[in-house]
Amino acid sequence: MLAAGLLLITLALWQSYNIFTGKTSAPIVFQTTGEINSQGAVGDAQQQINQAVQKQLNQILPPASITKILNLASWCIFAGILIFGGSALSGIGVKLIKSGN
Repeated sequence: MLAAGLLLITLALWQSYNIFTGKTSAPIVFQTTGEINSQGAVGDAQQQINQAVQKQLNQILPPASITKILNLASWCIFAGILIFGGSALSGIGVKLIKSGN
């Protein structure tokens, strides 16, 4: 149990290291969708204003960077769960070793 817990922690940390150094990419949980075109009875001036605002927002914070941040955050949460589980498993292993004597 102790070895399995330590292995789980080590694998989670190794994968996190590879993700944050750029050797591998984070698992894709979130994806960007295509552009949303608003069609309807919107006036021509209003549509131009909406397009200009959308263009400026995309220059400030591109949608691809938002999904990249969300994917990294989801990996961090999952890695934290793996590390927590590995530490619990290792703790059980330590208790079994102590009670065996």
